Order: sequence, then C-alpha cells, then structure tokens
Amino acid sequence: MTEGLGVWLYAVTSSRGDAADLGELTGVAGEPVRSVVSDDLSAVVGSVPLEVFGEQPLRRNLEDLDWLEGTARAHDAVVAALVRRGPAVPLRLATVFRDDDRVRELLEQRRADFAAALALVSGRTEWGVKAYGDRAALSAAVSEARAASDNAKGAGAAYLARRRAQLSAQETVERDATQRAEEIHTRLVHKAAAGRRQTLTDPALSGRRDWMVLNGTYLVDDDRTDDFTATVTALGAEFPGIRLELTGPWPPYSFAGVEREPA
Repeated sequence: MTEGLGVWLYAVTSSRGDAADLGELTGVAGEPVRSVVSDDLSAVVGSVPLEVFGEQPLRRNLEDLDWLEGTARAHDAVVAALVRRGPAVPLRLATVFRDDDRVRELLEQRRADFAAALALVSGRTEWGVKAYGDRAALSAAVSEARAASDNAKGAGAAYLARRRAQLSAQETVERDATQRAEEIHTRLVHKAAAGRRQTLTDPALSGRRDWMVLNGTYLVDDDRTDDFTATVTALGAEFPGIRLELTGPWPPYSFAGVEREPA
C-alpha cells in the first residue's frame, strides 16, 4: 500500500457473481472502491488517508457529529449498493486495516464465519420494528380487559371492579407493556428467518420523547416481505396502546454474525 493510506472495509461478498462488480462506487473519502480477494471471498475496501482515518484522527473525528453523519451515510451507501447486487456481509463503520495483506488475513482467519453469514443473509433483507407505548391508552386497555369478566355483575359491583382494575393497571403498566412487546417480538420472529431485540434507543440520542418498549430487527425472506409487513400492521391494530413503526429495507448489519476487529 502507498505510505499514508489505510484500508477501510465496507463489506465481504462472494468473489463471484454480481456483487463482485463494483462499477464506479466511491467511498467515505471519495475514493474508488475496490476488492481484496481471498479464494471465494472478496472484501470490498477503499484506500483512505490515515491523516483523517488513522486511529488518533478517527477517534477525534467520530466526536464530530456532522462528520460522523456524513461518513456513515457514505459507508452505508456503498454497503446498500453491494446488497442490491447480491449477498453481502456489512462491516461496521470505521473498520480500518493497515494494508491489503491484513485484510486477506481477516478473510482467511474468519472464512467459516463469513461463509455462514453470507449463507444466512442470501435472499433476505433486514427490517426494523420499533414499538412505542402510550401509558394512558395502555392503562385503559388493561383495565378494560381485567374488568370485562365483571360486566355481568350489578351496576355498583361492576363500577367498583372497573375502578380497581384501573388502579391496578396504572401500577403495572410498564410490566404489561413489556409483556406486549415480548409477544409482538415472538410473533414477528415466527415470520422471519431470524430476529433480535436491540438495546432500546436513548431519547437523548434519538431526540424523541416517545416511550420505546421494543427495538427489534428481523431478517426476512425477500419473497415473504408482504406477509411480514402485513403482520406488523395486524399487530399494531391488535394491541391498543402500542404503536408500531416499521423501517427498512436495510443491509443486514444485525445479522452479519462476524466479530468486528479493531484497526
């Protein structure tokens, strides 16, 4: 490699097929994207200046939110283009190696992991489902369900039952929301090839005050996308007080199945 340049990794693909055709893709430094091949695996990389993307400058730059956003968009644009051309295992942002030889070592050492990940994501796409709770609506829904069995009682007894149910629902609304989120996740996993619950997004980072109760990612067969999205819609209608938000399609970052190694 030329002195002063490092190697930024975008994704690993098969060295055969459409994904190997990189066309005129450019990366995070505006550099032409290229391949580093080891047998049947191909790492899609770009040569980037170490004065910007070396360990120390990169650590500083990642603290600059505007720089981070632009770099993340450029990285994801390459990954998304690769995924459209064929199965690809995305690498997380800021995976940088010293030279092509180090990249080949990674491919050789993790060959089985990359092969398994490529097999898993082939013909599938990642979708995200977030669930947000409405405390007031959840309390009302839970109290109504708990008091339903008392409707046949006299008016006074039924009123007292509804009131007790309302007070109980207010006290246990978080537990009930957690139970609903778990059921939603379980049913979505049954409609997907794989599913994972991610860490709930901190409102300070998202800029939203909504009460998130589920942050799920799901790897869905491309020929079952309509069934999956219809299930999300149906679940949103089935659970009062829970609002579901479907996002995607995304590159399968959550299901790459390969540990990211530091620079």
